[in-house]
Parts: sequence; structure tokens; C-alpha cells
Amino acid sequence: MQQEFKQSIDKALHNANLTGALGKFSEAYKVNRAKAYEGIDFEALRTTIAGLKGYAASHLEELSDQFQKNAEAKGAKVFRTNDPAKVREYILKVAQENGVRSVVKSKSMATEEIHLNPYLEKAGIEVGETDLGEWIIQLAGQTPSHMVMPAIHMTKEEVADLFSKEVDERLASDIPRLVKVARNELRPKFLKADMGISGGNMAVAETGSIALVTNEGNARLVTSLPKIHIAVVGIEKLVAKFSDIGPILKALPRSATAQLLTSYVSIISGPTPNSDGSMKDLHIILMDNRRSEMAADPMFKEAMQCIRCASCLNVCPIFRLVGGHVFGKVYTGGIGTILTAWYDELKSSEDIQGLCIQCGACKDVCPGKIDIPGLIMELRRRLVKEQGVPLVQKSIYAVVNNRRLFHGMLRAASVAGKPFSKGTKFIRHLPMFLADLTDGRSLPAIAAKPFRDVFKTIEQPKGLKEKAVFYGGCLIDFAYPEMGVALVKILNRAGIEVLFPEGQTCCGAPARYNGAYETAAGNAADNIEALLAEPADYVISACPTCTVALDHEFIATFESLGRKKLLPQARELAAKTIDFSTLVKKLVDKGRLSLKEGQQLGAITYHDSCHLKRTLKADQAPRQLLAQAGYELTEMFECDTCCGMGGSYSLKLPEISAPILQRKLKNIKDTGAPVVAMDCPGCVMQIRGGMDQDGAAVRVQHTVELIAVQLKD
Repeated sequence: MQQEFKQSIDKALHNANLTGALGKFSEAYKVNRAKAYEGIDFEALRTTIAGLKGYAASHLEELSDQFQKNAEAKGAKVFRTNDPAKVREYILKVAQENGVRSVVKSKSMATEEIHLNPYLEKAGIEVGETDLGEWIIQLAGQTPSHMVMPAIHMTKEEVADLFSKEVDERLASDIPRLVKVARNELRPKFLKADMGISGGNMAVAETGSIALVTNEGNARLVTSLPKIHIAVVGIEKLVAKFSDIGPILKALPRSATAQLLTSYVSIISGPTPNSDGSMKDLHIILMDNRRSEMAADPMFKEAMQCIRCASCLNVCPIFRLVGGHVFGKVYTGGIGTILTAWYDELKSSEDIQGLCIQCGACKDVCPGKIDIPGLIMELRRRLVKEQGVPLVQKSIYAVVNNRRLFHGMLRAASVAGKPFSKGTKFIRHLPMFLADLTDGRSLPAIAAKPFRDVFKTIEQPKGLKEKAVFYGGCLIDFAYPEMGVALVKILNRAGIEVLFPEGQTCCGAPARYNGAYETAAGNAADNIEALLAEPADYVISACPTCTVALDHEFIATFESLGRKKLLPQARELAAKTIDFSTLVKKLVDKGRLSLKEGQQLGAITYHDSCHLKRTLKADQAPRQLLAQAGYELTEMFECDTCCGMGGSYSLKLPEISAPILQRKLKNIKDTGAPVVAMDCPGCVMQIRGGMDQDGAAVRVQHTVELIAVQLKD
């Protein structure tokens, strides 16, 4: 990452006003959004929206033609272009031909995208933003930090300072008073404006109408008072039918600000009379700017389903720490990263795509059903394809993919790490440039004996009829072999023999999540060969990231690279793959495993690993197992929010990972439970290491360890 980008992250993280405002909003948003969607089948609603928006993306030219025909039949002038410069030139030409000196605008991300304001101001035209948030950031000389709430990063005290300079009067940070000042300042602008410029939330091909959704009503003044109205609308806002507006209106306010409905919905179908009896001069600009290229891309076509609600920003654990300005462009957050790569260029997303921790929270709440993390992964793949794998990463992959060398180095690290662990299970301090790695959390000491060696010493019962191949993953193999021992004990008790193929290696997640799909494909091929070498009923993993790799990503990686040869074996492996808790819950339900009865083990809380909950949808099985074992579950606040581990993320961006971890530690401690369980060794590493440095008396355990000691004899 470029030094300037890292500095912008550091600046944001040390802005208490920013992190405070975003933190409070995100907490309230999650609760309020759930209330707003009560009684609504969100999955059905977003499936409908994805369908109608997906249809529009597949018929852009046809719908654009239909929109133009119907809008012009009603008296509007429609201009279509793929060139942002021509949009600016068209608007300036209309302004100059009509002697426009003053323009009022209602929030439009499309005009921000083409930098319209400075272009018009350079030509001597006064431009005034009228939506409160946009006006605030215009006064501050900033760009929007959020697609729906552009000034969310600013406090009322900062706004009071801005307004004080504007009206040349010292104002207190009293919100009703500030709103009154804004109204008094903005109303004269509406009355004297020669032209109004707006965006559009939807453009209906069937009727040639544009729909505007606002909470302040300023869009109605912008579109009705001036004699000229220009609407700048990206072609992704096209929908086929007037009835398509309904589902979007149902989701937009609920997803954007957790409101049941928005204050103002304006539908403009052709020009209306001005106050002097003349007809309004209505211009609608359908702007492409590479949107049709995106729609033609088999993978990124999905991004055209975005309704610009910004819910992906509202639930993102990274956004609420750093805000929108770190992204450096008009569109922010996860979807903004994708849009920037297309509307600007792929290279523009090089740094900002690294902000995504791949927790998947945005995917769950997107009303357009967009796989935002998946598309960011594809950006990484294309960046690697275009620029190659960085030298440092290439060296790391060369070691990791050489199984014997990698395992040999880890064994050596067990010995080399002893001076830093000082007889504990943790490495609490590392020297010199490695010190950041133990800032806020301890690291696990490399096990003196890896699981692959321990496994050879385990005596399993003879004559077990079923077999399960155990995929250990790097952390269980080399840091937490006791988790593997516990898993073997549990499955043996259920009558299942455990196999541990020596040829298994890294699951490829580190390479795949960094865009190195070729390397990940090599990992997949090695593991498929090892894990399918012997017939077995199951392939089991106690790491959700590894389970997802075996169950989903080997197939996806081969498909993305066009490698069909190993797809049948990858699908065979996926069909057998199951996570630990899901399998054990089934075994308990079938009576093949029994837990000690009448146990009252006290309070426990549970942390949801991102992949287990959002990809595998397996978050209930571990909870049910722990309850059956005798624990009393106390849910923590934000139980399914990322702990900040994110694989190599905590190594690449420790400054972001650390505060996420601290928030998670606080939520755990606030429950008062002496034990926190989880199903991911990576989360154990992150949270156990954090608790060690925190000094809190909270035991951090993998579910496999907790269940193993509660088996009935």
C-alpha cells in the first residue's frame, strides 16, 4: 500500500469525532434496521429487486431507447452519452444559452462522479448544494464521506463552526437553531436560481419518468422553482416498468437509514408549467461512463443491481473506523470500491480494495443481492493478473506451497520462538520491525509437536465402520494440535475412524484472498489429491475458512481460471465436506454421541466466525451443542461482527484489526461470562491473544475442546 494511503488510514483512526459518530450510528442502525424490516420477507424482497434490476442490466440499450422515446413524447429533452466530459459540456451549453448565473442542486452522486461543480464554477456560474449534508460538505470544501449521509463524519460543533463563518455570527451547536440557519440561507438560493440540477433514484422506461427519493424536500424545490431542470441519471437507474418502483421504494429507506418510508417521493413525467405560465425546460441526461461495460461483464453485471442505499457501508466494521474519505473517491465502502474500479479505472482500486476484510456482512444486508466481497476478490484477481504477484507475496507462497519446506520451517520456528514465549503458550513481544504483530494481542507459540506428529501416536478403536478425513489447516496442525486431538476423540466415540493424510497442505485461502488464484489453484489440486486418496464418508474441518475453501472455493477457483480437469474431483470433495459442529450436532441428534446429563456448567458466550455464519450458514449448531452440554448461553452484543482477524488482514493492517479486536473483547467481557466459545482457530488466535494482553479472566475455547470434555463415558 502507498504511504499516503496508510497515512490517511492513520489520520482517520485518530479522529475521535469520526470514529465516535460512525460507531454510534452503526450500533443504532443494526437495531433499527431489524425493526424496520419486521413483518417483511427481506429475502423475497431482495430477490425481486435483484431480478428487476438484473433484467434492466441485460437490456440497457433497449430500455434506454424506450425511456428516451417516452420521455421525449412527454416534452423532455433526453441526452445520452458515455463520456463524462460531454455531460459537463451539455449542461454548460444549456446554461450559457439561457443566461444562467445561478444553479441549485439536489444531491446527485453522478454529478459528484463527473466533478460538475468546479467545472461550472470555473465558467463563472454559482453552484449551490441544497441538501443539508451536501451543503455542509460544500462549505467545508470536502467530498461526501457516505453515499446517503454525506456529512455523517462531522459533529454538530464542527457544523456550527462552518455555519458561523457563513453567516458571520457565532452560533451554538443547537441543532434546531442550525437547521433554521440552513433554511434561511438556502431559501433565497432556490428563489434566485436560474437552473436546478438533480439526480434520479430510478428512471422508468415504460413511462419516461424519473423518481426522486429524499427526506428534506429540497429536491422538489430544485426541480420545480427554476425554469430549467436538468436530471443527471446513470443508466444503472433504469427499470423497465412503473411497477418496479414499488419494491425499490420498500427497501431503499429501510436499508439506507432504517426508516419505514422516506419523507418525499417525487415522480417527474415530462415538464410542468412554471409560475409565469411557460413550460419548464426539462433535460434528462442518461450517463453511461462505462456502466454498459460493467453490465456486459459476466461477473460485474451484478453490481448494476445496486440501489445506492449504502447499507453495505452501515454494517462494515472497517468503514465505521475509517469513514469514507480514506477511499479517496466519490463512491465509498465496499460497493464504492467496485464502482471506482469501473467508473475510474481498475488501478484506482488498488489500495482501497485492501480495506475489505471479507467478513461478508455487506452481502447479508444488500437489497440488490450483490456479492460485494466476491466482486472485490475478483478485483484482486484482475489486479494480480494485470500487475503480477508482489515479490514478497510470491516468496511467501513459494514457501507455503512447498509442503516439506513449509512444515520444516514451522518446526524450526517452534524452537526459535521459545525465547519470546518464555515458557508460556504465547509470544507476547517480538523484536524491532515485528513489534506491531504483538501490539494489542499475543501470538500463539508454535507447538513443540505438530498435530501431524501427534496423530501418529493416537490409538483409535479397531473396527470402526465409518471413516472421516480430517483436514487440519495450518493453525490446528502447528499451533493448536489439542483441537485436533479433541476432534479425533469425539468422532471415535461416534464410531468414526479419523484419517489424516500427510499430503494435505495450506487450503489456499491466503493466496485466493490476495488475488493469486493460480497459487490457490495449486493448493486446491494438492489437497484434492491428498483428501480423496482414501475412500471416506466425510471430510471434516474445524476451521470455517478451510471448510469454505474445500466446499466452495476450490470449485470457484478452477472455474474462474477455466480449469475443468479437476472440477469433478473438486465437486466430489465438496459433497463430502462438513464443518465440525454441524456434523457433531447430527451425530448427537441420531444418538450416536451422548453428552453428560444434568450438567450446569455456567454462563458462556459465543462469537460467530464470519465464514461459519455467512457462508456456511451454520451458526446455530454450535450454540445448540453447547446448550446440550450444559452451558447457559449469554449472547454478546454484535456477536456476529468480525473480530478483526481476517486471515492475513491482521498482519497487513494491524492498525485497523486492533480496534476491531478491542471492541470484540469489550463485548465479550460485558456479558460477564467466564468462557467464550467459537468454531474458528483463527478467531481463537485473535481473541485469545487479545484476552492475554488484556489480562481479563475469560477463557477462550474452540467448541471442539468444550464438547470433547463433556462426552458421556
